[in-house]
Amino acid sequence: MIFHDTIVALSTPSGEGAIGVIRLSGANAFEIINRHVNDTNEKLSFGRFRIGEDVLDEVIVCRFASPKSYTGEDVCEISFHGSSYILNRAMESLIESGARLAEPGEFTQRAFLNGKMDLSQAEAVADLIASESAAEHKLAMHQMRGGFSKEIKTLREELIHFASLIELELDFGEEDVEFAQRSDLKALIEKIQSYVQNLIESFRFGNAIKQGVPVAIIGKPNAGKSTLLNALLNDDKAIVSDIAGTTRDSIEDITTINGIKFRFIDTAGIRETSDEIEAMGVERSYAKMKQAAIVIYLFDSRDEQSEHLKIIEDLKGQISAETALITVANKSDISVSSIKADLKIAAKSGHGLNELRQLLSNQLKLTHTQSDTVVTNTRHLQALKATHAALRKAFEGIETGLSGDLLASDIRESLHHLGSITGEITTEDLLGNIFGKFCIGK
Repeated sequence: MIFHDTIVALSTPSGEGAIGVIRLSGANAFEIINRHVNDTNEKLSFGRFRIGEDVLDEVIVCRFASPKSYTGEDVCEISFHGSSYILNRAMESLIESGARLAEPGEFTQRAFLNGKMDLSQAEAVADLIASESAAEHKLAMHQMRGGFSKEIKTLREELIHFASLIELELDFGEEDVEFAQRSDLKALIEKIQSYVQNLIESFRFGNAIKQGVPVAIIGKPNAGKSTLLNALLNDDKAIVSDIAGTTRDSIEDITTINGIKFRFIDTAGIRETSDEIEAMGVERSYAKMKQAAIVIYLFDSRDEQSEHLKIIEDLKGQISAETALITVANKSDISVSSIKADLKIAAKSGHGLNELRQLLSNQLKLTHTQSDTVVTNTRHLQALKATHAALRKAFEGIETGLSGDLLASDIRESLHHLGSITGEITTEDLLGNIFGKFCIGK
């Protein structure tokens, strides 16, 4: 796609370091930069950035000729000294020379429209920029390198083959011929459905990595939940008191353990109470517990085992089978007890916290490697669910002897939803919504 205008953006905001980078992309990028820097088309050059006869700064210019650039167009990147005055004045002069200020995400949008990446890879760029942990970075890099895209394209190609055969049958409707073997099509649909279902199920893992694995700390009042939260966060986030019922609402914060972002939730102590406000806190504790991927049931190691066994059984009945439950006996430094638990700790002194951190990482079952595909994007999840539903209709249609035209319609619908993931099917509204969330300069 040819764009006749040249866009410019400050890729490194002023005031953040010793270097500021301004990027231009478009058909006139080289011409515009050559009005300000030594007229040369070398890939990398040192020169003086001039505005008229005045030298603004000494700069380094990198030139990337089309199509071997990020956007697929001629691209220039100019490295200035990081003065806010220099960068702002340079931006003004480049705009006066014919460039225009880039919209949010416009560089990546041009890369997509010029075929340098597909839509899921473009979205991965935003995820990469926003990544705050090693696990987030790993998933974003895998998607940006096209791992997800290749698998989606392979599925589409297999479906397109059968769809074309069914469409061909429609041209010979009066002759009652069958080019697409229904048994082979059923087998293909079952295979694709199974794969799509695995992708759908991976979203729980992927979303947890992206948003922070939700961990609810549950227990009776004065079990040490707030002390544990503060210790895990290494911060006095929650008020700690010997008075029972101090925490009356959930408190949340995020920390990283072994490269994975965890979102810890301290909750009100669970007990029967006549205090209306505390009762609301207890109710919220159960609600947070049901939303968590991991539940830590924390209890005082000095308590009776039978009491906690009853509470644990109750908790198991309220959480899903996919939610991990870890039982942790606290205050083990002041009590020698035979009480059973997954782990014994002393939250106040920090004893056992490293073991708890490792146990949390293990519960996530990080069996994914760089070759595995994990869905992290809600838009992709919805498209995969719609694909699965359309394939189910096609499979049922084959079993009931559905006519070829209706069967072809169901397959086309599944192709449409798969294509929307990689951008083979797009609308202006969709692109605007995706790239509008990017930062300017990317």
